[in-house]
Amino acid sequence: MSALHDASADPLTPLAHAATEPPLASGRDLVVRYGGRTVLDRVSIEVRRREVVSVIGPNGAGKTTAVRALLGLIKPNSGVVERAPGVVVGYVPQRIAPESLLPLTVRRFLSMAGRRARADAAAVLDEVGTAAVIDRQLSGLSGGEFRRVLLARALLRDPDLLVLDEPIQQVDFAGQLAMHQLIGRLRDRRGCGVLIVSHDLHLVLGATDRVVCINGHVCCAGEPEEVSRHPEYISLFGPGAAAGLAVYTHDHDHSHGLPAALSPVDADPPEAGSPPAEQN
Repeated sequence: MSALHDASADPLTPLAHAATEPPLASGRDLVVRYGGRTVLDRVSIEVRRREVVSVIGPNGAGKTTAVRALLGLIKPNSGVVERAPGVVVGYVPQRIAPESLLPLTVRRFLSMAGRRARADAAAVLDEVGTAAVIDRQLSGLSGGEFRRVLLARALLRDPDLLVLDEPIQQVDFAGQLAMHQLIGRLRDRRGCGVLIVSHDLHLVLGATDRVVCINGHVCCAGEPEEVSRHPEYISLFGPGAAAGLAVYTHDHDHSHGLPAALSPVDADPPEAGSPPAEQN
């Protein structure tokens, strides 16, 4: 596997360093319409190196659509999308059922990711804490083991930007906490940017540097604790949502390079219509 940048040797903290660099990917005022319905209304998202950004919102809020537009997989009706020249993206999808694949061992599955994959498979599995499963069948893995194998496959690309769509889906409580700790270690070790898509607010808000809460439009954006107290967040998820975050504290002992104030966006609700179903 190629040599990794050891961000821990850098004197700047992750977010302080991130603030000095241009975004790996950014979308400004993105509008996406399907038929007669506006799925995204002036949504803005950006991710920098060494930064963990979470896009949260209820099912059908447009989270996956926003990320697909940011990555260039769909073209927005309006808005500006920019990506750093040569940026490499590692993507972990929301849904892929191991039983739907042909009988494959983990080693074989990872080897299909490219020429370097065969030699690097054991190393990336060790990096994500699942070295012991390399010769097991995919269909025999637990939910948590399979999510880590998918993460290992994304890491084989040596990504600048790691995109994780619902990374704790089908993972038990202890595994959820462990996965978010792993994501933080990968960011620190590799110096990559991380974009997480999730509706699991409690754990995501406790493990991320910056949050963008959307429901067709950007409801609020900022640091996790600030977002959890924002009126639009409370209106969307209920008054008990913020209180439930107390157990998942996130110690911000670093500079975010961002204004302390939140960024509420005044936007009209999406128009009525029937777009293709939003997966998350």
